[in-house]
Order: sequence, then C-alpha cells, then structure tokens
Amino acid sequence: MTLRAPDGGGASALNAGLGSPVSAAAVLAADLDLEMLQRIEDSSLNASAPPQQRWLDGWIVRYCPGKAKRARCINAVALGQRSPQAKLAECEALFREAGLPLVVRITPFTRPVGLDAELVRRGWPMFDDTRVMVLAELPGRSPAQAAALAGLGAEAGQMVQSGLPPGWTETHEGALDYARTVGALRGSSALEIESHAQRLQGSPVPYTGLVWRDDVGQVQACGQFAREAGLVGLYDIFTAPAARGRGLARALCARLLALAQDQGARTAYLQVDAANAPARKVYARLGFQDAYTYHYRSSEAGAH
Repeated sequence: MTLRAPDGGGASALNAGLGSPVSAAAVLAADLDLEMLQRIEDSSLNASAPPQQRWLDGWIVRYCPGKAKRARCINAVALGQRSPQAKLAECEALFREAGLPLVVRITPFTRPVGLDAELVRRGWPMFDDTRVMVLAELPGRSPAQAAALAGLGAEAGQMVQSGLPPGWTETHEGALDYARTVGALRGSSALEIESHAQRLQGSPVPYTGLVWRDDVGQVQACGQFAREAGLVGLYDIFTAPAARGRGLARALCARLLALAQDQGARTAYLQVDAANAPARKVYARLGFQDAYTYHYRSSEAGAH
C-alpha cells in the first residue's frame, strides 16, 4: 500500500513534476568524506538557528528579520510526505506574513534533489553562490605551528604567537556586544544588529567572539567561532578597511582556530561568497579547501 498525503503528495510522488533531478549545488572535494560534509552542513545549520524557525514536513523554515540569509530561508533537509509544490505554497504565506521575501537555500544535500530544477522552471534566479571551505585536520596546537601554517609575516605571526602590537587589546565579547561591534563595521541597521544578537544568544552551539583593537581603541579585526564537538565554524570574520593587506585576517583566523582546538576542535569549516577572491585566498593559505557549494533562489527582487 502507498500512503498518500491529503494534498496528493506522499513519499512516492515527491519528485513528480519536478523535472530533471539536477542541482547547481555540488560537492567539490572528492577527497573529503561525504559523511563529514553532511556533519558540517548539520553543524552550520545548528550554529545559524534563529529564534524564528519551525519545521514543515522535512523543511527547516527560518524567518528571522536579520541580515543573514541563512537565518531567513528554507532549508529542505528531508523528503517529508507532502509535495514540494504544496510546501512552497504554504511557505509563501508564512513569509508574506513575516514581511520577508521567500528564499530557498540549495545545497548538495537538499531534498528532493529536483527542487533546484523546479525553482529554475519557475524562473527563480540564483544568487549568492557560496563556497563551504573545510580544513579537515587542524594543525599542531602550538601558536608557532598555527602561524607557520598560515604563512604569516613577522607582524601578523607575532599576533598569533606572543601577543598583539604594543597598546593593542584582545577582547572576548558576548553576543550583544559582538553583534554591535561587527554590525557597526558592516553598517548594519539596528534591527539587523538586534536580530544577530538574538540568534547568537539563542544558538544551540555556543559562540566565542574575539575583537582586536588598536592603541586608540579602534576595532581593527574581529571574528568568532562556533564549536560543536570536534567541528568548529568560523563566522563574521571582518577586518577594518584601513587595516587590510597586513595579514590581520589570517592572524585572527589562526588565533580563533588555536582557541577552538584547545577546546577540542579537530576539523574547521567556513562559508564564503564565491566571488570574494581576497577572502578565499586568505582561507586557502590557512589550509582550507573548497568542499561544496550552496546558493539561494527567490522569485522576489528584494531577496538579495
């Protein structure tokens, strides 16, 4: 017997009418275990969980009014029983009520696999092509080894190994303070900062935020990590525009990775815009490699 949902969906009809089961999202690293990549995807979903989310028949539906699209989109992580078309119709009403554009995040793990093709058929454009980069095995615990891996120069290497330049300070900031710090650098609105803080405070995966200030108290670089068991994700890495090109981003990331490793992390990941060549170069010099891609689709012009 085949069980069918009231809307005529059901597990046997999940891909009906979706066209070719092809997705633009792909796994790029043939040398990395798929089980590890799935764990990284799960961990990143946990770390980005906002208060405003609910389950809808195998889909995680998020409608946070903040800036991060991963906290205001649909993540189709399981097949469920209803048809994707029926669930999209329900989500359209939910996002409309929340005053947000309907956005769908597509990864190599999206289910059903034909969902991306269905959105293409509907004319939904793809945007924010993103790379998930992975450092499968963190280096030795010593700061000197971390600095060597990063290929840091003398000034930046010293920041990881023995401290900041004279007069600089390193501050561990809680959710609200960190959201305000990085929000000010990004030019975020008050609502975006508040939403970011709420997401950090309510995250099931704890964050550690680090801020470097110079001798006059100006923020030069900041970043944070979220550790879940042996996995650690780097988030919100930001260098002040005037301080770029000096190795601060690499030094800060190496510092964050060393702190996470002290807490038991063994594998690291991060998410970066595919078009952000300078950042990807920094992360590659730290040992990260492109592991898989994801992107977003929406029918609404303001979704970007």
